[in-house]
Amino acid sequence: MNKLIMTLAVILFFSCQNNAQSKEKQQAVIDAKPIEVPIKDGKAKAYFASGCFWCVEAVFESVKGVEESISGYAGGHTNNPTYQSTSNSYIKDHAEAVEVIYDPKIVSFETLVDVYFASQNPTQVNGQGPDKGYQYRSIIFYQNEAQKKIIEKKKAALAKKLNAKIAAEVYPFQKFWVGEDYHQDYEKRNPNQSYIRNVSIPRLNRFKAKMPQVLKENH
Repeated sequence: MNKLIMTLAVILFFSCQNNAQSKEKQQAVIDAKPIEVPIKDGKAKAYFASGCFWCVEAVFESVKGVEESISGYAGGHTNNPTYQSTSNSYIKDHAEAVEVIYDPKIVSFETLVDVYFASQNPTQVNGQGPDKGYQYRSIIFYQNEAQKKIIEKKKAALAKKLNAKIAAEVYPFQKFWVGEDYHQDYEKRNPNQSYIRNVSIPRLNRFKAKMPQVLKENH
């Protein structure tokens, strides 16, 4: 019995130690200096996390001026995250996120932030709809002080309008890790999958009804 108690105590000790180290590393991500992604071939990039990346990818790809939206991971401290590692709710790390490649001459970063808030339940903490967990938390990433001011201004205005706390966290952008191939364009490629039919497409349609003025002609 004593041996069992000692073994459990050792396991608990190392678990607590790893947890503390993880929190420290995660705080360093939040406190870091933002990295600005340069415009290439006239295209800029922006990064958002808001529940399941299948849903978020489809929302942004419906917007005029957005060339592509890529599913992946951001906001954490480990290298080479995967869907499996990110889904481990015991580790406070990366969130499912998207990289939005857009033409700033057609759509502004400010409008993309509006799209972000219009396409979610802004008060839901650690998730969207049925997707709940730290990996599904809402984050808006800024690359410079101008973007940070835009985000904070819109977040404050929304909080006042709803008279509620807005769940989205504001992080300095550090790195985006592209997700596995099978996640890319998932909604488009799997329109009859049950989650897509019951969660993703309804979420996209709710967004379209709120901001029809920003939609591409074929949407």
